[in-house]
Amino acid sequence: MSQRQIIQVFEQYQKSRMQFVQTVAELASRPQNIEILQTAGVMSLLRPLMLDVVPSVQQTAALALGRLADHSDNLAEAVVKEDILPQLVHSLASQNRFYKKSAAFVLRAVAKHSPELAQAVATCGGVDALVLCLEEFDPGVKEAAAWALGYIARHNESLSQSVVDAGAVPLLVMCLLEPQLALKRIAASTLSDICKHTPELAQTVVESGAIAHLAQMILNPDSKLKRQVFSALSQISKHSVSLAEMVIEAEIFPAAMVCLRDQDEYVRKNVSTLMREVVKHTPELAQVIVNYGGMASVVDHLGSCHGNLRLPGIMMLGYVAAHNENLAMAVILSKGVPQLSLCLSEENEDHIKAATVWSIGQIGHHTPEHAKAVATANLLPKLLQLYMNTSSTENLQAKSKKALKNILQKCTYLPGLEPLLYDAPSNILKHVVCQFSKVLPHDSKARRLFVTSGGLKKVQEIEAEPGSDLQEHINAINSCFPEEIVRYYSPGYSETLLQRLDSYQPA
Repeated sequence: MSQRQIIQVFEQYQKSRMQFVQTVAELASRPQNIEILQTAGVMSLLRPLMLDVVPSVQQTAALALGRLADHSDNLAEAVVKEDILPQLVHSLASQNRFYKKSAAFVLRAVAKHSPELAQAVATCGGVDALVLCLEEFDPGVKEAAAWALGYIARHNESLSQSVVDAGAVPLLVMCLLEPQLALKRIAASTLSDICKHTPELAQTVVESGAIAHLAQMILNPDSKLKRQVFSALSQISKHSVSLAEMVIEAEIFPAAMVCLRDQDEYVRKNVSTLMREVVKHTPELAQVIVNYGGMASVVDHLGSCHGNLRLPGIMMLGYVAAHNENLAMAVILSKGVPQLSLCLSEENEDHIKAATVWSIGQIGHHTPEHAKAVATANLLPKLLQLYMNTSSTENLQAKSKKALKNILQKCTYLPGLEPLLYDAPSNILKHVVCQFSKVLPHDSKARRLFVTSGGLKKVQEIEAEPGSDLQEHINAINSCFPEEIVRYYSPGYSETLLQRLDSYQPA
């Protein structure tokens, strides 16, 4: 056999290997093929090709593995069991940039599924190897490494700490300064994943100068970048007053509020999330946002979105209102109550309704004036309905009951209370009747209206336990009226009159 024929055999073998990994990589990109590939034993066939002498075969084998591992946790576990991770990590240090991107993709695909799989990547030295990739010149390698580190860090505090301990944070902050948008996005996203677990982890990111660099990007025209920037700033702000103050001091407001009108709905959601995380800490921080016109911006935002996109804005209004009566009044003056009423009627998900009810309760529980703002929006019957509805979740029922009781204890606006006389169960009714017993003795117009509207008649029909709080309140109401009027509206009085008529003998 000639030398040429022998070389041809090797060339054919190389060509076949290349064709195999390319075909598998292509097949692995379609979910319907995954099970067949797994049954055919694709993992054990790809493993030796990861160490192939031809770089392009190595790289494509890694790409195929990454796509398989990305598909399900079972396949990701198979990558771990085949002992592929150590050789991937080892080759990250020595191979070319194309292979490094594919290898980082495999590590990311394995780590994303669970803390246990992410820990497997960390245990075999994956975190340190990925951090070294952040120092590469090629932005694509940096991006792939940052992405994988983000998937490791997002699971829990200890995995996030391992990313920090490997020295990732300063390098990720440097990535924010790179010109490539994709790299900026993924660096901001990974910093967000690191920050979210504890104040200490967030503090580490802050100490690396991240806030200033993130703040410079809030008006970048790229919506996907802004999503990640606002997410990272939210995760920093949520932990403590001092971290929220640092975000405020970076002068991102009121510029950030412009983004509440962004075309991208997730940018809008993340801005309202950031505002929620800032205002929840102290009245002073809430006042800063109010002074910048934050209330009106969020109320407008709530009118332009639906579902879970509304949730942070709804809660932000509640957090502001919870601090004190002045801030609650700022929410009222910004037309927050009608907007929350609209959310309550438009949303179907109970967890969104529960958050809305909670915020309404925070607004209405301060003073009679605050309670009146809620009552005039006809929200008290809605709260009662949600509390009594058997299809409401326990959480929604509990929040509705609490909000209703807290508002009722301040409400002196009788037209808003009167509908509840007809529908409320006794545990709510006693609070309603109590408010009437407080107001009626001092307001003659209210007493007259109470009679003509049928309120007094309804009170006489209430069956209360003798000596109960409810009975005491009814007695207090009755003492505001002449005895004959109370008797007239009492059940059975017309029959008594008819009996007197039957026994009446004209002179």
